[in-house]
Amino acid sequence: MRHSADAQGVAYGNTMSYITGFLLSIILTAIPFWLVMDSGVSAGIIAGGVMTCAVVQVLVHLVYFLHLNASSEMRWNLVTIVFSAVIIFIIITGSLWIMWNLNHQMM
Repeated sequence: MRHSADAQGVAYGNTMSYITGFLLSIILTAIPFWLVMDSGVSAGIIAGGVMTCAVVQVLVHLVYFLHLNASSEMRWNLVTIVFSAVIIFIIITGSLWIMWNLNHQMM
């Protein structure tokens, strides 16, 4: 996957990169739709499949559409996104833990 960079160091993808990202996004949207519409699978498999496809689709968007990579020009963007993901994970996990604990204490 080649990216060109202009004078400011901003990377732009080529047409094939955008088409690949688009096709992967369509596939990663169709798989959870199929899992939910097919009633032959258990709820745990559906939840796991939907969450897995969601995480992979976020990564596809970051790589193919936002052109995020580990190069030296993009390192600060990568650090910012990783820091934001960690903070969001802490907030969601903490909120779920608090709600579970409150439900457990009320019962």
